[in-house]
Amino acid sequence: MELTGAEIVVECLKEEGVEYLFGYPGGAVLHIYDALYKQDHIKHILVRHEQAATHAADGYARSTEKPGVVLVTSGPGATNAITGIATAYMDSIPMVIITGQVPTHAIGSDAFQEVDAVGITRPCVKHNFLVKDVKDLASTIKKAFFIATSGRPGPVVVDVPKDVTAAKTVFEYPKQISLRSYSPVERGHIGQIRRAVKLMLSAKRPMLYTGGGVILGNSAPELTELTRKLGYPITNTLMGLGGYPATDKQFLGMLGMHGTYEANMAMHHCDVLIAIGARFDDRVTGNVKKFCPGAQIVHVDIDPASISKSVRVDVPIVGSVKSVLQDMIRLLDETGEKPDATALAEWWKQIEEWRATDCLKYDRASEIIKPQMVVEKFYELSEGQAFLTSDVGQHQMWAAQFYKFDKPRRWINSGGLGTMGFGLPAAMGVQFAHPDALVGCVTGEGSIQMCIQELSTCLQYRLPIKIINLNNRYLGMVRQWQEFFYQSRYSMSYMEALPDFVKLAEAYGHVGMRIEKPSDVEPAIKEALRLKDRLVFMDFITDQKENVYPMIPAGAGLNEMILV
Repeated sequence: MELTGAEIVVECLKEEGVEYLFGYPGGAVLHIYDALYKQDHIKHILVRHEQAATHAADGYARSTEKPGVVLVTSGPGATNAITGIATAYMDSIPMVIITGQVPTHAIGSDAFQEVDAVGITRPCVKHNFLVKDVKDLASTIKKAFFIATSGRPGPVVVDVPKDVTAAKTVFEYPKQISLRSYSPVERGHIGQIRRAVKLMLSAKRPMLYTGGGVILGNSAPELTELTRKLGYPITNTLMGLGGYPATDKQFLGMLGMHGTYEANMAMHHCDVLIAIGARFDDRVTGNVKKFCPGAQIVHVDIDPASISKSVRVDVPIVGSVKSVLQDMIRLLDETGEKPDATALAEWWKQIEEWRATDCLKYDRASEIIKPQMVVEKFYELSEGQAFLTSDVGQHQMWAAQFYKFDKPRRWINSGGLGTMGFGLPAAMGVQFAHPDALVGCVTGEGSIQMCIQELSTCLQYRLPIKIINLNNRYLGMVRQWQEFFYQSRYSMSYMEALPDFVKLAEAYGHVGMRIEKPSDVEPAIKEALRLKDRLVFMDFITDQKENVYPMIPAGAGLNEMILV
């Protein structure tokens, strides 16, 4: 039986097991929306802005092992989605974004709501397609899902003209797909893995540095087994938090610009660095000329383009993190070799001295609410079991520092692009994926306003998200940089004319709370957690002058931290 292109899109999504489709209708995709109306397998989630659709799909993907899927119309629908697409691209999140396009005969004529979606998205997608023939539609969508979810994951855009969604052809979905120009490596070279294991065992001052690739590769169990078998210290990047249990004594905390003193000092002074699923981001390395000056480096990554891209490495291994870690564990078991116990004990003695600095201390007796305290209390009262999204800024760093993630896929934030407005829609995607779970969103009064219209979406679908707004009336991270590096010239970083967030939450049909005293923090969070079926917006009025410490200034090395 012949199907229309619109019906084929829906059937393809069914074949891929898509449960939720995040989107916003418009003229170029109305045939697809009509096809969605006639079925009940795929649940369409109507957001209030296309950027939120991409962030929600992103949050869904990060908290599951499934790709997020988005449907938006042509022109402004596609351009509104760009920020979310770029966010997913920077953090290697698997997504398929279907964009509507003007009819094929009108492409290039500046037709109503026409943009070159392929051209615009090319720099921030793993791949993109323009489908000009309905006969190519099913195979193209199959390719999109394959590319998005294999190798180093990422977003893939499929641009579909309106006449293609109206045309008919016989539907046949490919069982599998192969692309001559795309064949990602899965297993690492065993010779390189042997070299890496030998170097690791020879270390006197070893350090494990792991990133988001551990999470995306579902290899947290293997990483934990290897780390405990070796007895080595380990640190996670912002994107890697939860890849190793944060409450374990071998974990030194997050590293980098706002990482712990012990993690950064151990990185700087190590003699063998084992980098796993991490990309040596500039927020991690600091000044690359000063990065790990005495270390030989092993680098495991599924993307060959990441190897020696920023920092030269000594033993490169291209392959999936999971398979490489399994091979490393097997080799250690087969040989029975152990690290140098005496040297390792001395190394741990030094690390404990750095750890005793207590670099995350803050004034716990303050009469003004400290943002760190709010995150600590939420961690304590949620028993560390929440899925936590964040926006971007000081609150993001405090969430990363003070909420201890023992499991992967619980920490959902925009790391690479640093997208304000990400937190709330991402929390929506997480809540859809995990309807019975506690989902919190740590945000600031600046970030939350960028996608605050999604409070309407939360009401429509009864999403009981708990919003933790750390309200300091400033664009906090901008203000901190202006204090440190611009002689306290706070140019446009103070936020005047803020809304009454309690009334705003109530206007959207939710529960609002304003918390101004430290003594009220715990009761407010307890009450929010008691309201299991309601979205609660907690507006915490926090210390305006609080800064995130430690901090590594631009151009400095990991051992050149500002501690207070």
